[in-house]
This record gives sequence, structure tokens and C-alpha cells, in this order.
Amino acid sequence: MARKQYPHTPDGRYFVAKNRLWRCTDPRLSEDEKRTHIKALMQARRAVRTAQQQDDADALREARDAVQVAKEALGERGPVWWDDDSPDEGGLAPDNSSYAHWWASRR
Repeated sequence: MARKQYPHTPDGRYFVAKNRLWRCTDPRLSEDEKRTHIKALMQARRAVRTAQQQDDADALREARDAVQVAKEALGERGPVWWDDDSPDEGGLAPDNSSYAHWWASRR
């Protein structure tokens, strides 16, 4: 099954899905590091689903914390992985971000 390709900002920091900027994985991670963290993320997401199905609030909190840890390890949450002091614009609509001109030029 082919993966859907989302538009990426010119600097490679974000991709756009559902009219929101989502932070990309830190490109400095090795393939092995990425694979390890993605595996942990998928395991944590499965744990979230299981906890929801079992209506287990404690397990759900633990699983969501594990998702957060994995996302931070991937660079998709937490401190930004770039070092030019640009703010994190994740979650913004591209039209309402510093990428507005780029986004408008794509249409």
C-alpha cells in the first residue's frame, strides 16, 4: 500500500495535513534510531487503543505518556530540532504561519 505524500515546507521542518503544520522527524536521527523510536511509538499507540477499549484510565495515561516520549525522541514534539531560534509553528494553519507565502504559491 502506497503511503500518502503530504506537502513539506521548503525547509523540511513541517508537512501539511488537514490544513495544519505537523513537525517532521528530526533528520539528524540515524535510520536505526528512527526505527527504534517508531517501533516504540506504534507500541504506545496500540497500548492507547487497548486502554481505551478496556476503559482503563491509569493504563491510558501511561500509554499516552509513552506516545509523548516517543514523539519527543523523534523530534516531532518537545524542543525543536533546528538551531536558528525559529519558533515552533506546529499545529498552525499554513495560512497563519511564516509559511503563508509558500502555501499560497502552491495553489
